Amino acid sequence: MTDPFWMILVLHGLGPDYVVWDKAAEIEFVAPGRSTLHCDFEVTDALLDELREAAADGSKVLRWCETEVRAADGTLVARVRKQLYVRRKRDRG
Repeated sequence: MTDPFWMILVLHGLGPDYVVWDKAAEIEFVAPGRSTLHCDFEVTDALLDELREAAADGSKVLRWCETEVRAADGTLVARVRKQLYVRRKRDRG
């Protein structure tokens, strides 16, 4: 349910000069999900600035992003971690 939102949101936020891929994922199931579930993804300017700075020299950056999956009543159902691979695109020419 959480794929591929972190990757898409970060790619959109960084723009066309960056490569962003899903690298790894972890999930911890906490409780059964027996109703409608929801989760929030917040890609802040601070996160985007951190990624741009870390990738400025062309290095790859691995960054974990976390999401909580909750039921309509607020019950925690799962914790999901996604690791993103980020780097600036290489110049061709």
